Amino acid sequence: MLKLLCITAHPDDEAGCFGGILSKYSEAGVDCSVICLTAGERAANRGGAVEDEALKAIRRQELADSCRLLGVAHCEVLHYADGALDRENFDEVVARLVYAIRTLRPHVVVTFGADGYVTAHPDHGMAGLCTSAAFQWAARSNRYTAQLEEGLTPWQARKLYYVTAEFFLKERPVVSLAPVTARISVVPYLKRKIEAFAKHKTQHPLQRVFEHAQHRAGDHELFHLAATAEVTPLQMEHDLFEGLREM
Repeated sequence: MLKLLCITAHPDDEAGCFGGILSKYSEAGVDCSVICLTAGERAANRGGAVEDEALKAIRRQELADSCRLLGVAHCEVLHYADGALDRENFDEVVARLVYAIRTLRPHVVVTFGADGYVTAHPDHGMAGLCTSAAFQWAARSNRYTAQLEEGLTPWQARKLYYVTAEFFLKERPVVSLAPVTARISVVPYLKRKIEAFAKHKTQHPLQRVFEHAQHRAGDHELFHLAATAEVTPLQMEHDLFEGLREM
């Protein structure tokens, strides 16, 4: 079975940035997983929750509800601090993601680029940086050897993609987005993507903003191929598993 791992920073990222491909590939029989680095407890929109711990619990459940709708087989929220991923121990975060990659053994990994996507959110950028290191190091027998002593084995995922776009948000900081190398049609899944975002009820004030951004994004989700297990010429793709289905 082909496997896809999506690594995000906050609950609602999985729907807003990756909901189309998660729905598309899960429906096609791909085993899809989501790992979210924070519980989003610093969100301005809190759905009535006063304490951070209460909001964490709510947002974890919202992520689970969204992933269920998208067909995601496994979702997990890690314990890192929202709004402070740049101050976490980089090596510790990477080690945790290497553990996930060696355990889940995905063929394709999708995440953010260092740019932080169109929102330029620092947590998005840090999620991408940590994932990029984990993608490389999960395959190496000289990295995080304690995991190997516990029974895990190195795993070389075949492709790493960053989500990207062909528009900017003027109200956000300046970003330099990665060029598009994969254009994935998600036309049949747009309604489900919007419904999945709506599962994040605490973020309801952002629903209209999200739908407007989705309208600007059009009928495709766009990605940049950042790394591959095999050296291949760069060309426009229309399937994240292109070249892998015959493995």
